[in-house]
Amino acid sequence: MKILDAKLKIEKLANIPFKEYLSPAQIEDAEMIINKGKTGQLLELTIGLNLSNTTLDFEDGELKTNKSNSLGQPTQTMFITQIASIIDELLSIKPFEETKLYKKISRMLYVRISKDGSPSEWMFLEPILVDLALDKYSALATQLETDYLDICDALNDQLCTSSKAMLHTTNGKFIQIRTKDSRPYKPIYSQSYKRVVSDKNRAFYFKLDGLKYIVSLGS
Repeated sequence: MKILDAKLKIEKLANIPFKEYLSPAQIEDAEMIINKGKTGQLLELTIGLNLSNTTLDFEDGELKTNKSNSLGQPTQTMFITQIASIIDELLSIKPFEETKLYKKISRMLYVRISKDGSPSEWMFLEPILVDLALDKYSALATQLETDYLDICDALNDQLCTSSKAMLHTTNGKFIQIRTKDSRPYKPIYSQSYKRVVSDKNRAFYFKLDGLKYIVSLGS
């Protein structure tokens, strides 16, 4: 599915409470409340997008969802991608536009989910198409690249403090790397450092400031 086709489908669902088009069983699904990603998966299925483990959700971009209030202001950070498989690319400071991170966010359909009230009242809001190649998003693209480079430098600084040093939460202005793992934990091994560099899996996230900035550009 192309990203613009998905955008049109989601626009038809925007601002309509779930109870208007989802079954009671879907609304009452306890996982929807417990699992943050459940409503994102529900959206994918609703628009006819097959759930898969491919790098991108669409042929030409990525779908990202997260919680907002009824006014469309994000209330949670948003997962982007895990770093275990790309740790050495980060530590070698691979050019931003060649990274998996860039591929995930360079052309992105961002859908806020208003979760005010009971699940039957929840709704998807108007989707925002983020395209870092457009002039409209040039300042965002510049800041994200700056954040990426600063984070890569910080990761190396953390690991260079001692032979047993481990990674910890690392922040840019709009994105960060922090823990994303559950027991049993999955350590991250670096070929560059020839050792485990984190006792838990970690991932890139959009911070609230970054999401609010995207909303301001999309409004």
